[in-house]
Amino acid sequence: TVMLAAALLAGCINMSNPRALSPGASAEAIRAHLGEPTARYAMPGGGTRLEYARGPYGRETWMLDVDANGALVAATQALTEANFNGIQAGMSRDELLRTLGRPSRTGVVGRQHQTVWSYRYQSPFCQWFQVGLSASGVVEDTGYGPDPLCDDDDVPHLGLLRIR
Repeated sequence: TVMLAAALLAGCINMSNPRALSPGASAEAIRAHLGEPTARYAMPGGGTRLEYARGPYGRETWMLDVDANGALVAATQALTEANFNGIQAGMSRDELLRTLGRPSRTGVVGRQHQTVWSYRYQSPFCQWFQVGLSASGVVEDTGYGPDPLCDDDDVPHLGLLRIR
């Protein structure tokens, strides 16, 4: 708890609610409310998607879309099953990042020569969403698996449950 309090005071973890921002809020208002984003992604039309990841143990990543003038257009929670189900084989690493943001954890499956990105999210089943990426950064497969935070034996799991 001491480390969490120190991190909060240092601004490393911002627990402000992005939903409190109104459409049209300025870039300055967003920064004042949420701090610096964990990533920025260029969007069509000159806009920018601002990522606010609450990880690695957090189960939320907020994406705030701002237009070319820096005004807030929308704020959405990216880590949802609806968004996960939209991730398709053939998507690029950049498309994946723009959609879901940075993963909670990365690993490697040696036999398949894949990098596996795992995303924690709000679920009653203590699972996470996993994406298998080829060496060239293309999505090959996706699935849901048990989150190792719930394991009593603390053995990491990197295997994918293939659903596509």
